[in-house]
Amino acid sequence: MPRGVAIPQIRQHLFAAVERVIVRDGPGRLNGRAITGEAAVATGLLYAHFADLDDFLAGYAVDRTFSVSAHAAALPERAGTGDIAANLCDAALATPPATLMALTRLLVARPDLIARVHAVLGDDTSGIDAVEGAVTTYLTEEQRLGRLAAAVQPAPLALAVVGVLHRLTLAADTGADLPVSVRQAVTALVGNFTTAVPRR
Repeated sequence: MPRGVAIPQIRQHLFAAVERVIVRDGPGRLNGRAITGEAAVATGLLYAHFADLDDFLAGYAVDRTFSVSAHAAALPERAGTGDIAANLCDAALATPPATLMALTRLLVARPDLIARVHAVLGDDTSGIDAVEGAVTTYLTEEQRLGRLAAAVQPAPLALAVVGVLHRLTLAADTGADLPVSVRQAVTALVGNFTTAVPRR
């Protein structure tokens, strides 16, 4: 990108670039030059907006974790409608696959960032904890409505669902692979516990 050209929403531009680097090369290859090169901006631009690389990665993790948590928070409102497994998959995949892949891989490689995310967003309302809590609440409500077998324990099932999502996100080769894998796995995991076919 030519020097002197203004870039709207530069933070989001850089965040999108770091996602591409992580998905393509892995979090071990991250540095300021790789990110700004991917974003096609001057190297100094990153440091004009962030104190250092750690500050940038923390900002990215907070931003994307907030988005994931917000999507998960809406899941309980879907109780009693549609198909249970489909609702879970829709909530999980509301965040773009590349974002899920990049964020998960970054936090596995840099667990110190989790504390920084929690310091901003809260311990129980962000990231995996928020997703697991929302899935538990959703499954509990579906059970109360009679659409989930009474013998099911919602919290362990929610943990299993989140574990499947986490595993598939780490294993996916490309973002295109993830939605199909998630839908197949979650449907297989939850489908046998559904007690009613949703009305169409």
